[in-house]
Amino acid sequence: QELLVESGGGLVQPGGSLRLSCAASAPIFRLYDVGWYRQAPGKQRELVAQMITTGNNTNYALFAKGRFTISRDNAKNTVYLQMNSLKPEDTAVYYCNAWRFWGQGTQVTVSS
Repeated sequence: QELLVESGGGLVQPGGSLRLSCAASAPIFRLYDVGWYRQAPGKQRELVAQMITTGNNTNYALFAKGRFTISRDNAKNTVYLQMNSLKPEDTAVYYCNAWRFWGQGTQVTVSS
């Protein structure tokens, strides 16, 4: 059983929105900082957004600021990434990470 499972990816037109979910099979988001990363073909994996466990502080990559929002529901052991105003360059596999744990990724494709 995977510890982290992402969902919510898909095909969306430019300007559209998606909400990604990362469900954990254990309450690890209360213990560890959580991040969303992405990896486009031929490119390195990069940080998209991060939520710090203590204080719920958040950090965003420059390309994500103002468009993406990371949030957490501890009762559901789930972290979300709301993505608005999507662009073709946002096309990538999006991964959830907490400590040394990674999900399998969910594909996001932005295309008309």
